[in-house]
Amino acid sequence: MRTTSIRNMEEFASFSGISRPTVSKYFNDPSSVRRSTREKIERALERCDYQPNIFAINQNRKLTKNIGIMVPYLADPFFAEIARRIETLVISSGYTPILLSSHGDADLEVDNLNSLRAIKPAGVLLAPLGRASNRGAIESFCADFPTVNFDANIEGVGEAFVGHNNAQATAVMLQYLVRSGEPPVFFEMRTPPNPNANKRRIAYIETMEQLGHSPHVVQADGEGWEIEEIGFREGKRAIANRELASGTVFCSNDRLAIGFLAAAYEMGIRVGLGDDCSLRVAGHDNHPFSRFTCPTLTTISHNYSAIAARSVETIMAFIDSGTRASNRESMLFDGELIMRASA
Repeated sequence: MRTTSIRNMEEFASFSGISRPTVSKYFNDPSSVRRSTREKIERALERCDYQPNIFAINQNRKLTKNIGIMVPYLADPFFAEIARRIETLVISSGYTPILLSSHGDADLEVDNLNSLRAIKPAGVLLAPLGRASNRGAIESFCADFPTVNFDANIEGVGEAFVGHNNAQATAVMLQYLVRSGEPPVFFEMRTPPNPNANKRRIAYIETMEQLGHSPHVVQADGEGWEIEEIGFREGKRAIANRELASGTVFCSNDRLAIGFLAAAYEMGIRVGLGDDCSLRVAGHDNHPFSRFTCPTLTTISHNYSAIAARSVETIMAFIDSGTRASNRESMLFDGELIMRASA
């Protein structure tokens, strides 16, 4: 039973009868002190109410046990899911994850980098905003701390990039849609918040031309991260104005597709493969909610597990070796077609 309140490490050292340097050494690495000393400290911890300030400990070390993880918009379930996987892997590697979200704000992204700088992370896993990012601020940060970019790539910045093969994934989806029905139009935001969208549009145009079909891009007005709302509003407009040159719609991402499905439903248009269906709709990302839309959404999946694992493995390799990258490496993982009821 804990009965004594301890405010700091000095008080705990006095309470335990162990020197302050030895106590600090224990909290940095319990295996670094003798077994008898370790047992004495642990018995003292059982008798008092003391939790060491890990951040303060880390700031006094040359190499901390903090790993920064930064995403552009944590309210997006895609980023929440991949951040969860990365966090779990970081913890299992014996490090403390520090998770920050930029909430779509370039100034906040810089503030987050400054916050990470203050706690001296051993390394950082960064999913930047992309075009909206302050490149100079990110370059300066990456020069000081080992950084691996994931999801969105800023060319030439950081030790490595780990991400999704947008070109391959887009081509796989288009090949399926073309062989199973009408060639698709591409439905995207005019001002997308994520730079992957541009890669997907380029891949759509190139692949359609390779397949012998004319590309047709429909752009939705609106910007920011309220993507379902934009898909719903602009989907209704595109349908009402007869902007769709095909009965198949390939949305740039699943969140946009979820809004488009809601628009079709409200306008009384059935989506799917049945004889009474006049539209097929597909998305991109395998968003965590895509299994629960009505109808369920055909999509192409990120390899969440592989991207998270390789990102963590890569940053840990740089931390363990104490080296920086001589040649920046890009590692892309292929997408997997997931056929569901919407297409």
